Amino acid sequence: MTKPSIQLFLASPRGFCAGVDRAIQIVELALKKWGSPVYVRHEIVHNKHVIDELRSKGAVFVEKLEECPNDRPVIFSAHGVPKSVPAEANSRQMIYVDATCPLVSKVHIETQRYHDRGLQMIMVGHAGHPETIGTMGQLPAGEVLLVENVDDVHSVAVRDPNQLAYVTQTTLSVDDTEDIVAALQKRFPNIVGPHKEDICYATTNRQGAVKEIAKNVEALLVVGAPNSSNSKRLVEVGKQHGCHYAQLVQTADEIDWQALKDCSTLGLTAGASAPEILVQQVINALHEHFDVMIETIETAKENVEFKVPRILREIENVA
Repeated sequence: MTKPSIQLFLASPRGFCAGVDRAIQIVELALKKWGSPVYVRHEIVHNKHVIDELRSKGAVFVEKLEECPNDRPVIFSAHGVPKSVPAEANSRQMIYVDATCPLVSKVHIETQRYHDRGLQMIMVGHAGHPETIGTMGQLPAGEVLLVENVDDVHSVAVRDPNQLAYVTQTTLSVDDTEDIVAALQKRFPNIVGPHKEDICYATTNRQGAVKEIAKNVEALLVVGAPNSSNSKRLVEVGKQHGCHYAQLVQTADEIDWQALKDCSTLGLTAGASAPEILVQQVINALHEHFDVMIETIETAKENVEFKVPRILREIENVA
């Protein structure tokens, strides 16, 4: 039987960003340096495939530092941690490696600098996300207030409206964040913020590619985990920019083929913590159901690299 044809628009950039690459590399190098087990506080990045691979090599994932023994190394995830976590590790004389993405660390530094100037902080982010918890945990309780949307801006209670600064989570929707920041600036005209937005280059670039594709496709597949903020934002961006059907899938097994049966144009991208092997599996599955014509839509080039911490660099050179 002849398979129906489908035009696949493949987003570029997609998938792993420099911060995710670095975090995974840190775990792998730590295992080479110290052997297994190496403990990792929280998922190093939000992707089951990546976590399962590292677990098979000897990484042990925990949610709290108290679950780690004193005599084994522990790695802090790419999302960042509150200051209390390395303080506890130091008090227990533990070996630890901080895999916080440098772009998240930049937000932590900004937060501290604003605090040193006597400013109360407003963070634009998602409640409960580890990056938000880590950034808010850089300062004492009450010094960072969280807003998730424009409505929160209207109701947030601040200490002094003339002594405020804001930062944002790095994985938010660019468009939504612009609206929230505009609302902050309207309500608090003297609020100060970063010279350059905190949303990271990878989040911005992946959303840019989706915006370009969404207007030309009937459906969009985003490869990513349900707890991956940047992946969920790609689904939202696709819908906001003209693609009414957008589905988040962890693997090809989760594709709703019934929803795609009459589809002739399809977009495909992947969140910043999704490995390319999962994208290729989706493409292979599409070939089983359709006669696939592939066109890559490239909207930006990425050549960012982040160094691993010094404690692991000699291992990196040997690897």
